[in-house]
Amino acid sequence: MKKVKLKQERIHVFAPATVANVGCGFDIFGFALHKPGDELELQISDEPGVTIDKITGEVADLPKNIDQNTAGKALQAFYRALKPDFGISVTLHKKMPIGSGLGSSAASAVAAVFALNAMLESPVDKKTLLKYAIVGERITSGASVHLDNIAACLWGGMILVHSKDPIDIVELPVPEDLCCTIIHPQIEVRTKESRLILKKEISLGDAVTQWGNIAGFVAALFRGDYSLLGSTMQDVVAEPARSMLIPHFKDMRQLALENGALGFGISGSGPSVFALTVGPTAAESVGAAVSRFLEREDIGHDVYVSSINTEGPKIL
Repeated sequence: MKKVKLKQERIHVFAPATVANVGCGFDIFGFALHKPGDELELQISDEPGVTIDKITGEVADLPKNIDQNTAGKALQAFYRALKPDFGISVTLHKKMPIGSGLGSSAASAVAAVFALNAMLESPVDKKTLLKYAIVGERITSGASVHLDNIAACLWGGMILVHSKDPIDIVELPVPEDLCCTIIHPQIEVRTKESRLILKKEISLGDAVTQWGNIAGFVAALFRGDYSLLGSTMQDVVAEPARSMLIPHFKDMRQLALENGALGFGISGSGPSVFALTVGPTAAESVGAAVSRFLEREDIGHDVYVSSINTEGPKIL
């Protein structure tokens, strides 16, 4: 153990939900939201090691065992690298549903490592933090972790995963008026299972379509071209298979487009879906229209409207 200098001995942080894949950007695009998100408190203690003292929220029955908890496992990886002469107790306020397609596990992992880093007199950089957060994310994602959620949560804004090995995260510009509507049908779709239904190979024609949309999406962000942005929101890789797991996906998309959405897609592996709009008025209109439809179909759901969160995690 060694002496690690701290700026404070207690902290309360927020880490945001994220949208991954973002239409054409399967496993490479992600962006952060202002809501929902997870909150986490750390308290320095005299007893060495990391312990989870309390978990509150919708899924308060999550395991407190460090090796089975995303936040705990990520924090433990960071803690072991620091080798400090103090211990850490954790309170996790889980304010996001698991299996929602909104990066729930990523938010918990990022909150934990961000909190400890913010307490240090000599914090580490984001790329180093990401490596520790990935350790926690593996609990739910398996050996092959995809960085679009977790990097978007840690960096904030809109990101491109240029490379996983070596890790290279590219921050993309965010047009000022870009907003997002999230509709979360209250069903669970697990990431591991949703990946199993994807094709292992795609045709050259589909690959060319996807590449064109990816390039167009990036160009649209740099140019602030909303018309181009909307036209690129087509996914021929994951959406055709995954949309079958989401009740009334095509109906929701049609309603979103009729009420001002630039584009519509699946958030992560689902079941949450998202629409990009210009400004909050259109975003609210999309949310209201889809919500009315789901109420008629007797499908429980949550609706969130948010601009793009360019800050990422923050101290509360």
